Amino acid sequence: MFDGIFWDNDGVLMETEHLYYQANAEALAGVGVELSLEDFCRISLRQGESVLSLAAGDHNEAELRRVRDDIYYRLLGEESRVYPGVQGTLDRLYGRLPMAIVTSCRRDNFLQMHRTSGLLGYFDFILTREDYIASKPDPEPYLTACARAGLNPGRCLAIEDSERGVTSAARAGLTVAAIPCDMNRGGDFRPARWLLDAIHELPALLNLD
Repeated sequence: MFDGIFWDNDGVLMETEHLYYQANAEALAGVGVELSLEDFCRISLRQGESVLSLAAGDHNEAELRRVRDDIYYRLLGEESRVYPGVQGTLDRLYGRLPMAIVTSCRRDNFLQMHRTSGLLGYFDFILTREDYIASKPDPEPYLTACARAGLNPGRCLAIEDSERGVTSAARAGLTVAAIPCDMNRGGDFRPARWLLDAIHELPALLNLD
């Protein structure tokens, strides 16, 4: 058994990646740029860069970001949902060991999507993008989480869905279980010890069945 479990949020607990794609696509469409799902997955999810840079030239990227962020915030309030199997899995794990969320999501967006999720009570603390300097794939988010929890990274498990997240946790010294969401399937998850099809496989992996 591990001493602690650290969870990514988007794509693991909450089904929101498609909403972020929609928000970026709508913002770019407003300035005449078509964003394909393939480009979004490559640029945003795998490389961790902004797809708004596709609107080169006279377009104000700061204004585009404001438009995108407004759309995304609205969509999170209307359409974000918990992945199937998440609450049951957290019920099984709660109270057995410390758990926290380590996300690249901004705090306002995080709180917006979790207004009615019912999940936050399962976690000892939450780290959002404002709580560290270098984002995933840098190891800082997970090192920060382990330091806050007072735990040795080598004794902790990270649950991730993306290449960047897996790399971040592995570089920090955590063991990683990857559960790729649809938009991240086909990525390079070799740094993960386990590659799972769904979250309900986790209790058996931890010998809880």
